[in-house]
Amino acid sequence: MLPNDLPERPSAGDTVSLPARAGGAARGPLRWRPPTLARHLGWAVLGAIVLGLVTTKLSDFRDYEIAQVAAYLVAVAGLSVLIGLSGQISIGNGAFMAVGGYTSALIFIHLHWPLVVIALAATAVSAVAGAIFGFAAARLRGPYLAGATLLLAVALPSLATRFQSVFGGDQGLGFFVSVPGFLGVSFSLSRYQAWFTCGFALLALVLLANLIRSRVGRNWRALRDDEVAASLAGLNVARLQIRAFVVSAACAGLGGVLLAVVVGTVSAGLFALSLSIQLLTAAVLGGLGSLAGAVWGSAILVLLPSYLQNQSISLGISQAKSGGVPIVAYGVVLIAVMLIFPGGIQGALSRLYAWGRRRPAGDHQEKGST
Repeated sequence: MLPNDLPERPSAGDTVSLPARAGGAARGPLRWRPPTLARHLGWAVLGAIVLGLVTTKLSDFRDYEIAQVAAYLVAVAGLSVLIGLSGQISIGNGAFMAVGGYTSALIFIHLHWPLVVIALAATAVSAVAGAIFGFAAARLRGPYLAGATLLLAVALPSLATRFQSVFGGDQGLGFFVSVPGFLGVSFSLSRYQAWFTCGFALLALVLLANLIRSRVGRNWRALRDDEVAASLAGLNVARLQIRAFVVSAACAGLGGVLLAVVVGTVSAGLFALSLSIQLLTAAVLGGLGSLAGAVWGSAILVLLPSYLQNQSISLGISQAKSGGVPIVAYGVVLIAVMLIFPGGIQGALSRLYAWGRRRPAGDHQEKGST
């Protein structure tokens, strides 16, 4: 190429296009994308507006269900990040929910702090508990780690019955919140609970989404894919595992606080072993490692049992027998999802979306060839 044939430099107003790759089509013009944090905050604000409008149109019972979904969502999202990104199996996140719930109840009864401060303090205490357990379990892998977390889920809530003077025994501790005065006298408690829990849930999802896209999230993926290769690459495996447990425990603790706000009491029965199994089931159903999957899993965890129980009663099944219908449905749905959609509900939706985007291009090439 002669000097006179060199292309001119683009002016300030021109659009710059990338050259074509070898064997591929040319890529389109560069487009500006907002920063990750700003994009996630934008989605959170939009979600808050939609939820605020929806809760004003629904009944108190539906607002109560939305508050429950938001409480479980925080815990399921943290567990999904722990298993799906760092590759560590945990069956004991219900115990960290108990740490957050009981801590918030004790502060609420004895110190009378504002509710937001109580939630932040209980989350911090749960994170410390997760760091202690993560440090102790850093050498455990696979089923040994799952067994240790299972032991934690069984042993920790039982402390409430052993130290009844502190934790209230089987009766538990009361955690009765009231609607702030600035919202007005006619503002329902269920709507306030939905707003409070959804606000913290959106905040937790924003923080988790940014953490997943940060260097820490990339290191967790490397640890999940090949621990030996991650160690040879210079990553501190033990530190990454402890950090994942801290994040998951903090989310579970915050979920325990929100659940206490919704239920109005904190007891050992609220954080039984079945809760840890339900959290794991919800994370697997939604899709491990996906925050959107945590939303699907939490919604199924809350809405499916009440729907099935109401349907079984309407079909003439007795009240005692209808209580076992949701458990059977959980097993059936979990087996079906694992066989048909191994990546969970969100994984199936992502594959369907990708297939829909590829199909028009394939159809256009077939029409052109004919």
